[in-house]
Amino acid sequence: MTAMEPTRTQPDLSFLLDHTSHVLRTRMAAALDEVGLTARMHCVLVHALEEERTQIQLAEIGDMDKTTMVVTVDALEKAGLAERRPSSRDRRARIIAVTEAGAALAEQSTRIVDRVHAEALGSLADDDRAALLRVLNLLVEEDLAIPSESPRPARRARQ
Repeated sequence: MTAMEPTRTQPDLSFLLDHTSHVLRTRMAAALDEVGLTARMHCVLVHALEEERTQIQLAEIGDMDKTTMVVTVDALEKAGLAERRPSSRDRRARIIAVTEAGAALAEQSTRIVDRVHAEALGSLADDDRAALLRVLNLLVEEDLAIPSESPRPARRARQ
């Protein structure tokens, strides 16, 4: 009996992107764990340092749901890295303010993130690295900028 196998006419882009994303996320998680952070905690610290932002704004930037964001900020507060404060722009809003310890750790974790990214691209020649980043940015900004509406939405991989 012969198995019927579909003939591929194109590379499996979904597999290539999913696999590289998964491996990069696991490497990042291991590297950030060395300083006691998760990727989400790093994301919140870095983006809260950029400007005054609410929890909702930071959740949107980090692509986190409300519950995940609350848990992440609770962990940052417990560690003394961030705190919820009233906004200086809108007295009804509360922002996430990074403490001095949180700012120092964000600086350290940014170096870690940069190192992991550099290592991931390290086997590529300079021209290939530049081309890959340019093309991925084009996809993110154009053709793959917005997920499609679907009656059965695709689930994102857990991190």
